[in-house]
Amino acid sequence: MTDHRPIIGIIGNPYVIGDRYPTHSAGTMNSHAVADVAGAMPLIIPADPRFVSVAELLDTCDGFLLTGGRPNVHPSEYGEEETPAHGAFDRARDAITLPLVRACVARGQPFLGICRGFQEVNVALGGSLHPEIRELPGRMNHRMPPDAELEEQFALRHIVRFAQGGVFHQLMGKAEVMTNTLHGQGILRPAERLVMDGHASDGTPEAVYVKDAPGFTLSVQWHPEWNAENDPVSRPLFAAFGQAARAWQGARKAGGL
Repeated sequence: MTDHRPIIGIIGNPYVIGDRYPTHSAGTMNSHAVADVAGAMPLIIPADPRFVSVAELLDTCDGFLLTGGRPNVHPSEYGEEETPAHGAFDRARDAITLPLVRACVARGQPFLGICRGFQEVNVALGGSLHPEIRELPGRMNHRMPPDAELEEQFALRHIVRFAQGGVFHQLMGKAEVMTNTLHGQGILRPAERLVMDGHASDGTPEAVYVKDAPGFTLSVQWHPEWNAENDPVSRPLFAAFGQAARAWQGARKAGGL
């Protein structure tokens, strides 16, 4: 009997093709990273409670990739009023991902948060976001060049420093790495359980995990799915995520979950 790869649910985003044909989509680079580096089977999820439930997702998948996305988490989720600066929203995704994060933390089911996914983890656990962190004193512009080619948008652009001896330092084997940066929002008030394990040089939180969580909860503000197979920072991150998903799959098969 062939052993199946663990299933990683990739959170999809709504996208309209040609201004008329609505879809749920996820970047191909996410699937490459999951399949080629994590060694898992990618499964794109329509993040909308009309189509899926959190309970069904938890039973179907061995782990979750909380992807980036253009719409932002609605500020009401962290107790603030909506303003034009908060940009576009995806309330259907909020309704799936925020309770999904909380359930995964409680169960020990692995997830990897990326960009918006990183921000979702903070909000799900009680933290808040700033709609435009470049407006904060001393902060740099973390957005990508909007009209550039993909290679330039995803180019390595700033340093992230990890806590000495921390989870990310141990995983990467170094305390300082170069990453890309393609975000406007960022963490303002960290959730109480979230450990700020890596920061950009301007103090912006870039790498976090959930304190005392029983499973894999690493999340990053940059986009490690870009060139994940070859990038020395992305590869160990996705490899560790895949290992956690295989461990969950094994425990599920053994009847321990």
